[in-house]
Amino acid sequence: MKNIAATAIDPFIHFERTSSTPFYKQIYDGYRAAILSGQLRPGQRLPSTRALAQELNISRLPVINAFEQLLHEGYLEGKVGAGTYVKDSIPDELMLAREPTARSGKPLREADIPSNLSVGQQGLGPFRVSLPALDHFPDRIWSRLVSRHAKSFPVELMAYGDPCGHLPLREAIAQYLRTARAVRCETSQVLIVSGSQLALQICAMALLKPGDAFCIEEPGYPGARDALPSSGATLVPIGVDDEGIDVNELALRGKRARLVFVTPSHQYPLGVSMTASRRLELLDWAQRNQAWIVEDDYDSEYRYASRPLGSLQGMDAASRVIYIGTFSKVLFPSLRLGYVVVPPALLGAFIRLREAIDIFSPTLYQLVLTDFLQEGHFARHLRRMRSIYLKRRNALVESIGEYFGELLQPCNTDAGLHLSAFLPEGTNDCEVVRRAAERGINATALSTCYAGKAARSGLILGFGGADERKIRVAAQTLGKIIRELR
Repeated sequence: MKNIAATAIDPFIHFERTSSTPFYKQIYDGYRAAILSGQLRPGQRLPSTRALAQELNISRLPVINAFEQLLHEGYLEGKVGAGTYVKDSIPDELMLAREPTARSGKPLREADIPSNLSVGQQGLGPFRVSLPALDHFPDRIWSRLVSRHAKSFPVELMAYGDPCGHLPLREAIAQYLRTARAVRCETSQVLIVSGSQLALQICAMALLKPGDAFCIEEPGYPGARDALPSSGATLVPIGVDDEGIDVNELALRGKRARLVFVTPSHQYPLGVSMTASRRLELLDWAQRNQAWIVEDDYDSEYRYASRPLGSLQGMDAASRVIYIGTFSKVLFPSLRLGYVVVPPALLGAFIRLREAIDIFSPTLYQLVLTDFLQEGHFARHLRRMRSIYLKRRNALVESIGEYFGELLQPCNTDAGLHLSAFLPEGTNDCEVVRRAAERGINATALSTCYAGKAARSGLILGFGGADERKIRVAAQTLGKIIRELR
């Protein structure tokens, strides 16, 4: 098995450019805390000082000073020609990695898992939501990795696979989530699934029964609205404001709720980022009501005006959050591989259901994705795509200002692969989308994201899948369509 330390993922650390604390001290404190908490593990490789300085948009000097201090104190070690690593033996007695606990309160081990538990248009046109930049995917690297495994596919891997997923892939994902998303997890908690929709179906089957209620954001992700009622539970939409889901409304209307689905890092579709205080209120609500939170972290890797936000799950001390992620948005949709980080108390039920639904995910792509993560291709791809998506986002925002005037009002444009924009009152957004589709433009009507009566008319415009020229041409056409309707 390959060493998962080969991947130098940018760790999630708290860093504020406007803080009075010097940059080097913020970096030093962030890395030291990440090492002591187990977010960064012994032997794990760190990004280069140059790469980290670029990511933080600062000079290299503060990064070098912070790393030198950590090296001097024995937290890091340099390996000639191989980079900088977390030291195998940390001198600080506080170096106790947090392990998830089973119901007994003892640390959960692999052995604790029972042995028998082993929508929308498909076009590639401009403004298709959730479509990444397929034209910039490193297909040569991917093809080489596919060929590597297809040519030497061991007999044992041709048989039935583990319903939890290929173990080295789960290890690589767990390390990535701990490092980049501040998720609290061990490998045993990671289940490989064929995308977020299957993850939602498993959540519904494991946690909901007829007579229960579940809550979603309003407006919210239609995929959750479609998948979660499969258990016979009742949907209760909860409003979203500038801080995220309204927890006061949740407390009033969600008294029977067993589960709430949220997109805290980049709310779908409005793009709001849930504030720290609102996150704490939501976690407190879940603990007091013995309810579960399903966190969909679907495009958290891409932020353009600030550092990526940590996960809600990483703030959860009571293990009430189920964390869902997918590679569809960061790699390509037809890969059909995602993951769920399951609280220890739910592992047995989730594994049984995952096995019952389709036994296991295809092994070949799991092997390829493992190498893609372990060999550093994934981290490099993310860094490259951030600059590409920033240019495409800018092209869309500029085009809206140039071609729409007062006819389209964008909101929350600082993250993700799409933005939402409001239409003037009385404009039929579904009709706008229908006419746009006739001209090869794949926008989404905001009104379709409401479970109840739509409060606003608008458009959801994906900018990941088309280059700047196509975005500008499509925006000009869309502006004409709206004027025709007005």
